[in-house]
Amino acid sequence: MLSTIAIFDYDGGGLGTFLRALHVLAGIAWIGLLYYFNLVQVPSFAAYGDEGRARNVSIDKLARRALWWFRWAAITTFVLGILIMGLTKDYMQDFMTTTSTIGLGHSAAILVGMAAGTLMMLNVWGVIWRNQKVVLANAAGVLGGAEANPAAPGAGRAALLASRANLIFSFSMLWFMIGAAHLYGGFDVNSAGKAWAFVGIAVAVGGIIELLALGLIGGKAATNKLLWPFESHKNALISGGVLWVVLYVLSEILLKTSAFG
Repeated sequence: MLSTIAIFDYDGGGLGTFLRALHVLAGIAWIGLLYYFNLVQVPSFAAYGDEGRARNVSIDKLARRALWWFRWAAITTFVLGILIMGLTKDYMQDFMTTTSTIGLGHSAAILVGMAAGTLMMLNVWGVIWRNQKVVLANAAGVLGGAEANPAAPGAGRAALLASRANLIFSFSMLWFMIGAAHLYGGFDVNSAGKAWAFVGIAVAVGGIIELLALGLIGGKAATNKLLWPFESHKNALISGGVLWVVLYVLSEILLKTSAFG
């Protein structure tokens, strides 16, 4: 067992229901703002053209507030998820055994969802917010009459790549988080090895995407053709859909006794 603390049962209890409701509510705020940034704000700011002051005002007044809610919704979602896992009896039921059929499907799916969510939260605080602080300070400084910070464009680029990576991850993260209880919990999994293989492949693929977004494979410049998935919100949407399809097909193959059976 990976979790055997029995504070409340998996399907019941007021505390469990309350924490799950807060987890979902915070997640809606987090992912909703992620989609806002990628699908609305970034394309809109790019359309400002030469209207530098208008863009800086928007960054200083609008983006600053949105980023506050964004980063705190992310960490709240993460902490509540950890609490739910730690306080629920047998949340990772029988993942280390080969005898369970119900627990393996749920555990494999939730681990993939949790891995994606954790990586996304680390991107928010370790990459996006760290770099956006430079962008925000630059906008406020320019509005106050200071010279533009030459580091701001690079910081903005780094934040954008990480945000696009989170957009790509979000489809699969949401699918496996929800599917853990409503789909994969009923899969007839008969092999812990297959379940671990699914988790391992999913994490490896996600790791490659993350390394690309961080510029650790080929750099962060637009000339790096490997960054195609991150160069526009449309590319990210396509890439996120492809990632979800790949992981879904893989789950059908590895998390069922008979593939597509």
